[in-house]
Amino acid sequence: MRICRFNHDRLGVVLPDRIIDVTRVLDALPAVQWPFAQGDHLIAHFDLILPLIRLELEKPDCKSLRLKDVAFDSPIANPAHIIAAPLNYALHVQESHDPAINHGVHMPDHEGFATPIDKYGLFLKSQSGLVGPAQGIDLHWPGRRNDHEVELAVIIGRGGAKIEAGKAMDHVIGYAIGLDITVRGPEDRSFRKSADSYSVVGPYLVTADEIADPHRLDLSLKVDGVVRQKSNTRHLIVNIPDLISRASHVYSLHPGDILMTGTPEGVGEILSGSLIEAEIETIGQMQVQVR
Repeated sequence: MRICRFNHDRLGVVLPDRIIDVTRVLDALPAVQWPFAQGDHLIAHFDLILPLIRLELEKPDCKSLRLKDVAFDSPIANPAHIIAAPLNYALHVQESHDPAINHGVHMPDHEGFATPIDKYGLFLKSQSGLVGPAQGIDLHWPGRRNDHEVELAVIIGRGGAKIEAGKAMDHVIGYAIGLDITVRGPEDRSFRKSADSYSVVGPYLVTADEIADPHRLDLSLKVDGVVRQKSNTRHLIVNIPDLISRASHVYSLHPGDILMTGTPEGVGEILSGSLIEAEIETIGQMQVQVR
C-alpha cells in the first residue's frame, strides 16, 4: 500500500491514477496527552489504522482526487530521529576526494577501517528540516555550494534498541524517496545538512510488503531535466539491516524514524529556480522546486 499525507495533513491511499482520501480513519487514533510519546503517532498505531483504511476504501462515499490536484507533504509528520549514513556508495567515496566536496576537512579516506561508516559513524539531521516535495527547498548560506543527494529512505515502524541485524527488517514499515540536501563547507555534517527544508521525504510511504528487495532498486536524480545521479541500492557499502542495527545501538529507535541510507555518485550543485526530479524503482517519482 502507498500511504500519503497531502493537502495540509489529509491522509490518502495512492492508486495508479488517483488518491483516495481516508482522513476519517484518523479519528480512531488514541487521544494524546502531554508529555507526548516520542515518534510518529500514526506510524505507532498503524496496525490499528490499516484495517480501517481497507474498510474505508470499500465505502462508496470515499472522496477521490486526481494526482495532479494533490500536494504531497512528508508521509512522516513527527519522526523522533532522522538518521543518515555518510559515504555509503563506493563511487561517491571516490568523488568525495574533490576539495569542493570535502573542503579539506571531511576527507573520505578510511584507512584502518572496514568502511567509511566504521570510521565516521552515522549522523543526525534535525527533525525541523523535514519537508515533503510540495514544500520545496529553501536554500540557505547564499554564495556557498548547496548539493543534492538522492537516497533510499527507510521508515521504522516498530521501535527498539540494540536491534540485531538479523531481525532489523522486522522493524521496517516501509520506504520513501529521500533528498539529503547539504551545503559544502568545514562545519559538522549535522549542521550543514539540518537547515529548514534540507530533508525532503516523499512522495508517499510504500509499505515494506510492496518492495521485494530494497537492495535491488534503481535510483536516479535529474536537475532541470539533466541526469545527475543514477545507481542501484545493490551498491550500498553497509546494507539496511546493518545500518538499523548500528543506529539502534546508539539511539533507541521509535515509530516513524527515518533512516537515510546514503547517496550514490553524481552529487552536484542546485540553485534557486532548479527543479529536482528524484525517482526510485517501485516507489515512484517526485518533483521538488528549489528556491
